[in-house]
Amino acid sequence: MTELDLGQDAYPIPGPQNTNLADILERVLDKGIVIAGDIKIDLLDIELLTIRLRLFVASVDTAKKAGIDWWETDPALSSRAARNSLQDENRELRERIDALESKTDQTSDDR
Repeated sequence: MTELDLGQDAYPIPGPQNTNLADILERVLDKGIVIAGDIKIDLLDIELLTIRLRLFVASVDTAKKAGIDWWETDPALSSRAARNSLQDENRELRERIDALESKTDQTSDDR
């Protein structure tokens, strides 16, 4: 018997579990993952540039639980946000027009 031959009483050594990409992705989206890093460029002890990178990968539900919902208010990503943005801009323009018209009416009344 060699040193490596352990005989029939030896238990099988468990290897790595087979996990497919779908299982890993489901786990990441369910729990979320944060990747953070900083890039700093210095020249002669003078800081020239600092870039902070933060990446949060999660499902929409997990992101909302974490308080992240910027895609709902970004007009480039949400038709509702774009519509609201246009409505807000339209309202502001109407208010400005009303203010200008009331000023011109006051100046014409003063003459």
